[in-house]
Amino acid sequence: MFTHATYISPFTWRYGSEAMRQVWSEEHKRRLMRRVWVALAAAQHQAGLVSAAQLADLQAHQEDIDIPRALEIEQETRHDVMAEIRAFAEQCPVGGGIIHWGATSADITDNVDALRLREAAQLVLDQLRELLLLLAEKIESTAVIPTMALTHIQPAEPTTLGYRFAVYAQDLLEDYHNLQSLIVNLRGKGLKGAVGTQAGYAELLAGTAVSPEAMEAAAMAILELPYFPIATQTYTRQQDLRVQQVLAGIAASLHKFALDFRILQSPPFGEWAEPFGKGQVGSSAMPFKRNPINTENICSLARYVAGLPAMAWDNASQAILERSLDDSANRRIFQADGFLATDEMLRRAVRLVREMAIDERAIARNMAIYGPFAATERVLMALVAAGASRQDAHEWIREASLQAWAAMKEGKDNPLVGILISDMRILGYLGAEDVRGLMAAEGHVGTAVTRARAFAQTIRDVVGE
Repeated sequence: MFTHATYISPFTWRYGSEAMRQVWSEEHKRRLMRRVWVALAAAQHQAGLVSAAQLADLQAHQEDIDIPRALEIEQETRHDVMAEIRAFAEQCPVGGGIIHWGATSADITDNVDALRLREAAQLVLDQLRELLLLLAEKIESTAVIPTMALTHIQPAEPTTLGYRFAVYAQDLLEDYHNLQSLIVNLRGKGLKGAVGTQAGYAELLAGTAVSPEAMEAAAMAILELPYFPIATQTYTRQQDLRVQQVLAGIAASLHKFALDFRILQSPPFGEWAEPFGKGQVGSSAMPFKRNPINTENICSLARYVAGLPAMAWDNASQAILERSLDDSANRRIFQADGFLATDEMLRRAVRLVREMAIDERAIARNMAIYGPFAATERVLMALVAAGASRQDAHEWIREASLQAWAAMKEGKDNPLVGILISDMRILGYLGAEDVRGLMAAEGHVGTAVTRARAFAQTIRDVVGE
């Protein structure tokens, strides 16, 4: 029905995994709709309203999805749920007449949405777990490699590569906890009828020994889906907002990682690089280019996901009284798109962490250039400990640093160590070899190594080996 001769979403074929696309497919949605109808009929059978033959008829045709027929009926009814009911009923000569008995559309669609949200969230959780375990490996393998840390995109002090990876992992582990909590707390609408009062079900069940609450509990147990005790025609749209906020949090964590990666891949740094295929093309105009296409893609998709909570917020805050339908069209779009975009970002991040190239020579080069400036903090502290005035010592080091910067602008190697050990004011308190030792910036990483390694173990303790 849909080909490349007409518009199709990039999420249909370009972004996202087949598993995630299947969750949000039309076939899967309609199978879940039938699953809800069968669960409702089973609960009504327990109440004596539906015969065993009627229930068996529905169960026998539960998987016989016929989308072309449903779409044909929808052309007449202008109602997608009613069209699916009729398509299902046509297949069920015995039980077709009791499909959707007492229900309103959202009794079906909102429970279907909750089921799909849970499936999609679990796929994201699995991807996030894989990424975290890869980061744990990367943290451990690079825990002791010193690298220049940057604040304001300016050289600051040394850190270690493993500690830098731990920064990204910590954010993503928090996202993992948030996603776990979301999955546990996802709930369906239940079966509450047109405005949530179960009035229609109460009419059906009058004279039976089964209450509307008991029928609802039985059906939802079959679906293995927790449900809200209070609903209007729909479940609260606050749930959709929470879902999109969790996805936006993951997107923010991935965006920071990808943006930092892009900076560190740029030639002035040259420390990291994306995997680059033998036949890969970086630019149609400049054959030499090796553009960071994966990290740029992550940043682009992350911006899209970041905007989705605003739509969900509007739906939650503007759900007028018991129901308005102005959320329907956008929910069809953003619920799937948010998960597909997050899925794609995680897939790319997994590949990046697994296959990225780390240039230790470039890291060492940048340490040699900028590390001495960072190490002057150690010299300053030692001078004060030896009896010098902190303010005087700060000025001596500042003057030396300015001389060194001027020499480097002329293309010379960093001369800062030599300038410091030739300053008699400094040598009045510290020996030249003491200054040389203090200026070895590689050792000025504090507790970064031990804390990075400890966090790698924390990841494994939380998500498993």
